[in-house]
Amino acid sequence: MTDHVFTVALDHTEPARGTIELFAREVVDPVRSGERLPWLLYLQGGPGGKSPRPLNATTGWLGHALKTHRVLLLDQRGTGRSTPLTARAATRFPSAGALADHLARFRADSIVADAELIRRRLCRDEPWETLGQSYGGFVTLSYLSLAPEALRACYITGGLPGLDAAADDVYAATYPRVRDMVGAYYARYPEDRRLVRRIADLLDRKAVHLPDGDRLTVRRLRTLGLALGMGDGFERLHWLFDEALDPDGEPSATFLQQVANLTGFTDNPLFAVLQESIYGRPGAATGWAAARAMAEHPEFTEDADPLLFTGEMFYPWMFEEIAGLRPFAEAVHLLAERTDWPALYDPARLAANRVPVAAAVYHDDMYVDAGLSLRTARTVGALRTWVTDEWQHDGVTASGERVLARLMDLASGRC
Repeated sequence: MTDHVFTVALDHTEPARGTIELFAREVVDPVRSGERLPWLLYLQGGPGGKSPRPLNATTGWLGHALKTHRVLLLDQRGTGRSTPLTARAATRFPSAGALADHLARFRADSIVADAELIRRRLCRDEPWETLGQSYGGFVTLSYLSLAPEALRACYITGGLPGLDAAADDVYAATYPRVRDMVGAYYARYPEDRRLVRRIADLLDRKAVHLPDGDRLTVRRLRTLGLALGMGDGFERLHWLFDEALDPDGEPSATFLQQVANLTGFTDNPLFAVLQESIYGRPGAATGWAAARAMAEHPEFTEDADPLLFTGEMFYPWMFEEIAGLRPFAEAVHLLAERTDWPALYDPARLAANRVPVAAAVYHDDMYVDAGLSLRTARTVGALRTWVTDEWQHDGVTASGERVLARLMDLASGRC
């Protein structure tokens, strides 16, 4: 493994705005380190997710990739070791407007421009391949729109966005999927339905605080549903609630600490901050689309029985009640009102695409709607899809090498 640090412009169209640092980790099989191998850029999910830190580079998708490629694990701007935009960093901005303008330069178009600078420095300007997980697939389509000549082949797992889908369209599709997933969870663990309602009633009756001082409210409790879209999400949530109450019926210290870790966004605040901004389109404000969409689904009220969890949705109250998000509160409201977003996708260029693209679409994906993904797939040239219900959203990390191997075969025409 070799660490790389690059200095790039905060705004590639206006370099005078200053610079930030990007961190990337190069990984290669030591037996082949002297060879001129093709590069594979890994684009992490998110937004706001840092690249994975390998625990075992000989197994899983990474182990498969290293058989044939030199892999680059990029911490996308603002994450990990790439000039991290944390809650503490947010407090240093002179105004909410300045922070909002800064955050507006952390979308997919900027990530693509970063990747292009890195590619030219590492690859002698030769094209490389990409593996985009979840939001990394969104970035991939921006890459194909902005610089297709830089790409030899692209692999996408659970990350084909709706090219013309506004934030309202996304959340209109999201709530029914989350409702169905919660229903499946309660069907698997019917005792959890009563337990969750019991805990919610307790939180309504009295103030319960997390270790960092934040109050645990019913609506914060419901955000634990974010885990349900992963392959082991049902089990992780079930075992969390298994130890939720002490013998005296009070929330246990173990439970409260885990809830704080899972819902505090300390490690990845940009996941919450930028979530709706990735759907911003020219001339249209996102306007807290997830919050507005909830009003159309009365089954998601806090007094409902069963109590429904929420998923990959973010609400104004979170930036007031969660300590790790509070420094971003005013800036996020400004982002929600913003209308001068640049277009992230070029439909005409994507229709004419000739770069081989292979995309895994997870049929039951709770985060990225399969219907929107397949609609996009029909409009992008040279794109082949593999629709599967064998995995949830984390298929490429949960399945070892199988998903990446299948996508490489698809892109190359071997299957």
